[in-house]
Amino acid sequence: MNRRRFLQTAGATGAASLAGCSGMFQTRTLPNEPPMVKNRPEAVYYPTHVEGMEMAGMAKQSRYRLALFYSFPHRFWLMGGGTAQQQEKVTVQKGDDLHLMASVWDAKTKTVLPAGDVRIELSKGDWSTTRTMWPMLSQNMGFHFGDNMSLDGDGTYDAKIRVAGLSVRRTGALSGQFGSGATLSTKFEFTQQKLDALSFKRLDDKKGKKGAVNPMEMQMPTSHVPPKNDLPGQFVGEKSSGDAKFLVVAVSDADLADDTYLLVSPRTPYNRYPLPMMSLSAKLSRSGKSVFDGALQQTLDPDIGYHYGANVKGVRSGDELTVLVDSSPSVSRHEGYETAFLSMPKMQFSVQ
Repeated sequence: MNRRRFLQTAGATGAASLAGCSGMFQTRTLPNEPPMVKNRPEAVYYPTHVEGMEMAGMAKQSRYRLALFYSFPHRFWLMGGGTAQQQEKVTVQKGDDLHLMASVWDAKTKTVLPAGDVRIELSKGDWSTTRTMWPMLSQNMGFHFGDNMSLDGDGTYDAKIRVAGLSVRRTGALSGQFGSGATLSTKFEFTQQKLDALSFKRLDDKKGKKGAVNPMEMQMPTSHVPPKNDLPGQFVGEKSSGDAKFLVVAVSDADLADDTYLLVSPRTPYNRYPLPMMSLSAKLSRSGKSVFDGALQQTLDPDIGYHYGANVKGVRSGDELTVLVDSSPSVSRHEGYETAFLSMPKMQFSVQ
């Protein structure tokens, strides 16, 4: 049984209770997704359409903050090991009523938290369903958690969301925080009429072309990483691999490393979204001798954002650096990202 089918089975109590309500949604006016673009580029591209979103509810627990949103159910891609061969396209099923999304951030630093596991339980009267939401990347929202889901018609829903603690290294004002998870609760009112009223815009003139739609204006932080000029330390260089941009800097900062912190900041080519859930390593050589050869640690910092780094014995002019993508991002993708960040060749940098 694959993971998605297991998750659907986990919500069987909800599905069973919907059996007597199958006629409730027969008159839905949900817009149909346009057909996929043929010959999509192996890069970030404009999707066939963009959808509006509705804020469902907000919750807080200690420094955790969470917002729930929903939109029309839509296709997306699970990435498995991050390669095209391990992609699984998720299509809209007959019982899907909406695409539910969650964003989690730190109340103090406003940093979006890439928690590895977000599990949601929805209930309404005697009906309930539980789902583990996929970590996702979309052009208009950035990093979030989401899935297509079935509901029990119009009404008030109780949402209980379990957010797992972070396993990635945390630095700066996040150091020592969010190692433990939290359970957050909220309520939201859902009506089919409100869902049907959301915007739905086809991008017939742009679809399939390289580029990306602009992020939506949100009442919450979004997962951007800093521009080049806001990164600390000595700038080493910028390269592209798999249509992702990789910025490399060397930081002399005792808080980040004992000697010199080699920092690699991958991001989408538009909108500066971070690329989590990948494995990077680096080789640094000086005068033909190895200075560093090892993995880069996934790290979250409120000023630097989500990045990959390691302590090295200095970075000097004339050094040669190779950055390798050992595993491309396994984060799930909305349309427009599913063909990018797959085949990611190594990158060579010469320190000036």
